[in-house]
Amino acid sequence: MPKAPPVSVLCRADWRGLRDAHFSRASRHTGPARERRDRGIPHPIADFLFQYYSFPFSHLEHWHPGIGTALEWDGPAVAPYRKHYRSENATRFADPGLLTEKERVRLQRILTLLEATRDRRPVFACHGLHEWAMVYQAEDVRHGGTLPLRLPQNEIDRVVESLPIRCSHYDAFRFFTPAARPFNQFQPTLETRELCEQPACLHANMDLYKWCAKSQPWCGSDLLLDCFELSVELRDLDMRASPYDLSGWNRPPVRIETPEGRRQYESEQRGFADRARPLRGKLIARLSETLNAC
Repeated sequence: MPKAPPVSVLCRADWRGLRDAHFSRASRHTGPARERRDRGIPHPIADFLFQYYSFPFSHLEHWHPGIGTALEWDGPAVAPYRKHYRSENATRFADPGLLTEKERVRLQRILTLLEATRDRRPVFACHGLHEWAMVYQAEDVRHGGTLPLRLPQNEIDRVVESLPIRCSHYDAFRFFTPAARPFNQFQPTLETRELCEQPACLHANMDLYKWCAKSQPWCGSDLLLDCFELSVELRDLDMRASPYDLSGWNRPPVRIETPEGRRQYESEQRGFADRARPLRGKLIARLSETLNAC
């Protein structure tokens, strides 16, 4: 059932200016990624978010004001302001009343996971060992086609066997080699995700981009791009702390096989967790507002 229009209204000149500025900012990421794709030159850090999360480039480039803001509008609806949008009083806005039951359930699941992650105690002692567990005793190395390993296989295996592995993220754990799984202190599943994810986890914080992308147009493109850009930096640490050799991309390793490297990893991880916290809070607030308006 349609709801009352939002109180905040952006005039045509203002929202078009915000739309164009957003596209310019997003294009700094999508433009080079398109070029690499067309030339067949993959990048192990910058391309990960486009390949793993598999949202189209346009999803990042399109601008939405988010819940509670209307756009001054006349004329027919145009993309991307069709689905979930309606017109009233010479404005166009995203109306939560247009959500289907299936869509409401999906947003509620995202919100529940985000709140559970926010409220859990952060764990800063994982040291990025998930990437090592993914190549433990591996015959086929996951990124072997584009990245060499920086250590011999027997040394990688020794690290996995000698350090405690505390991976709480299901989507990381599911890529562990079968031989590495018993070393993990947790055995997360898709069903137990809400019971496991915690706010220090690099992958849980990278996933803020995914959850925000799945929550458009309600959460707004400003937050989407903020989450994406943080995720690029998180992926950078993720790979620098891995057993892969990124010297070809001028990325120095974080040698978590040493005490100094583990201290460096934890220091950077804490900084990212601090930066992810307000983004998670904004996403929770905008999802809550959307669901309360249904």
